[in-house]
Amino acid sequence: MAVSVAQAYDLLFPGLRKVTGEYKDLDRIYPKIYAVDKSYMAVERTASMRYLGLAALKNEGSPTVFDNQAGERYIYNQYHKEIGLGYAFTRRMVDDNLYKRQWRPSNLGLQKSFNQTKEIYGATPLNTATVYDPSVLGDQQPLCSLSHPIDGGVVPNRFTLDMDLNESSLLNAQASIRGLFRDNAGLRMQARARRLIVPIALEPIAIRLLKTVLRPGTSDNDVNAILETSGGIPDGFLVHDYLSSPTFWFILTDQEGLLYLQRVAFEMSMQVDFTTDNLLVKGYERYSFGYFDWRCIWGSFPTA
Repeated sequence: MAVSVAQAYDLLFPGLRKVTGEYKDLDRIYPKIYAVDKSYMAVERTASMRYLGLAALKNEGSPTVFDNQAGERYIYNQYHKEIGLGYAFTRRMVDDNLYKRQWRPSNLGLQKSFNQTKEIYGATPLNTATVYDPSVLGDQQPLCSLSHPIDGGVVPNRFTLDMDLNESSLLNAQASIRGLFRDNAGLRMQARARRLIVPIALEPIAIRLLKTVLRPGTSDNDVNAILETSGGIPDGFLVHDYLSSPTFWFILTDQEGLLYLQRVAFEMSMQVDFTTDNLLVKGYERYSFGYFDWRCIWGSFPTA
């Protein structure tokens, strides 16, 4: 059913001071979290490889130990989604609308609808970070897990007991990223906290933790250790409007892993239907949000 004169009756007559209902859109969030790239395939696959392990002690006259375990460990899949939305106006609604400059039939905020849809999909890997998606394959663990497998053991990128955001838990996460993360062969790696991501409800706490020079929440004259421990959190914090939980929080690390792939950029097309004279407007886009390395993030998932 097309938008008809009955749905915007007052736009057919003079005398309206103003037509309202269009508001400023939120700033883009996903480019501050994901690496952004283009895709040229239906499914994009990333291989996580195992390199060499530790060198071995060599006794005089004894043979050198060879490490021949290098090779492919995990494949991460990323499938693109097709996104579409359209609407229609009757010929009478187009012809008789006296306020086309303020309520344009050719532009009812289609781009804004696509932008916010993209942000919701962009938040999904975080909102579902504790749930394994078998289509991803990978190491058969959710994005944030206590048991990411590596050769000879497992590595966590979340707390054993989830913690609320505070000075102690943030310092714990910074130290855990530096001290626990290993590559697929079990070697230590240069992993550091980079950016704190919080929902709207935790913004005041994030401000107190990262915007004060002295130790937060005390009368001590100690320095704020969060700003210096393991390199601090150099990119500060980001308030994510689309996180579904008011208590979940994340730390992005300096490791690559979260990826947005654009398969088909936003397209908008418009035509007049031959039989009805209705104006048809539609948009189309194709993309995906995914990940290929859990080392890119640390998560905490406390309940209220």
